[in-house]
Amino acid sequence: MAGLIVLILLVLVVASIPVAAVLGILTFTLDDLYMAGRLKGAIGEFVWDKSKDFVLVAIPMFILLGEIMLRAGIAQRMYNAVVQWLSWLPGGLMHANIGSCAIFAASSGSSVATAATVGTVAVPEMEKRSYNQRLFLGSLAAGGTLGILIPPSINLIIYGLITDTSVPELYLAGIFPGLLLAGLFMLVIVISCLIWRGWDGVKTETSWAERIRTLPDLVPPILLFGVVVGSIYAGIATPTEAASVGVVFALILAAWRRMLSVQMLKEAFEGTMRTTAMIMIIIMAAVFLNFVLGFMGVTQDILDAIESLGLTATETMIIIIVFYLILGMFMETLSMLLTTVPIVFPIVQGLGYDPVWFGILVTVLMEAALITPPIGVNLYVVQGVRTNGGPFNDVAYGAIPFVLMMLVLLTLLMVFPQIALYLPELVYR
Repeated sequence: MAGLIVLILLVLVVASIPVAAVLGILTFTLDDLYMAGRLKGAIGEFVWDKSKDFVLVAIPMFILLGEIMLRAGIAQRMYNAVVQWLSWLPGGLMHANIGSCAIFAASSGSSVATAATVGTVAVPEMEKRSYNQRLFLGSLAAGGTLGILIPPSINLIIYGLITDTSVPELYLAGIFPGLLLAGLFMLVIVISCLIWRGWDGVKTETSWAERIRTLPDLVPPILLFGVVVGSIYAGIATPTEAASVGVVFALILAAWRRMLSVQMLKEAFEGTMRTTAMIMIIIMAAVFLNFVLGFMGVTQDILDAIESLGLTATETMIIIIVFYLILGMFMETLSMLLTTVPIVFPIVQGLGYDPVWFGILVTVLMEAALITPPIGVNLYVVQGVRTNGGPFNDVAYGAIPFVLMMLVLLTLLMVFPQIALYLPELVYR
């Protein structure tokens, strides 16, 4: 039954049917076939009960925060400052891509917003300075994935919601792996540009005076990160309240830069509404599908099947990782998170793994899904901001070495789980 359900999901997704519609079609079909349509009568009450969860309010707040940062010009100034400090490394502006994505991710919580914002600023520089386009575009797509690992992260909020895991602990657990992954991305750029000397383009001329002059442009995003995450760990705000505090602070920054206007707010609100509507309809469809699957006993059947294999905990976890890597090629990350974690999480918990550790592991797997074709969302985002309209394969091939670095991080997390667990244990346990 579980295999058939996954196969139907893949067929519908490959057929280019919107993800929310895929989940809805599958849910109603299963209900009609196995429950005589009885569960559909509960959909209104069920969806309303789930959608009013206080934690979900953080999603539109973090999206709005990113929209304001983009439209207030804070992201553009931040990128220019990072260029001054990192462009001396082999690979030049590609390190600025990773560094800017890491800083912006610490404010927006969204991979798509991170890739789109930094990509819009960086792509014209790629064409102007003759960089290897594949590696440059790959660095943007991969750097954007940091938005769901480095706190604050929308995906970690959703994982915490569906597994009843502490979001503050998840945020702490994501800091070291996020920074380590950014370092691995920069390492692959250095190695590539040292081997193929023509890949690092025309060097950016700078000076210490110019670097120091741009330092104030790094202050707003760093302050924003401190306000959002600091308010959580100071006990002043919950993650949801911290998101709203971040929005207020972003508005203050926009006003300080004289970019706050009715038109800017209108555009930010419209962008937030579109993205939030897309995310919420996927969440509600996936949550109701999980309810139907649980009612049918599919989750328990999968648990029994895995237990009957007699595998060790490590072997089972390797199978789960391979499953996610393959599934990530065909499913959008949010829908994959919502449809698989409720099934896989009880297995992982039964094996004795820490829920916080698994949250970081599955988030890295979601990151890999963002840059693996044919459904890698960040690949399409970066392709969409290209001004020369080159082939999509440039972005897809350019992301491959960064996917390999994600596999390195997954291995490190398996061997050294304290990479993710050290900070949560230090603060909370």
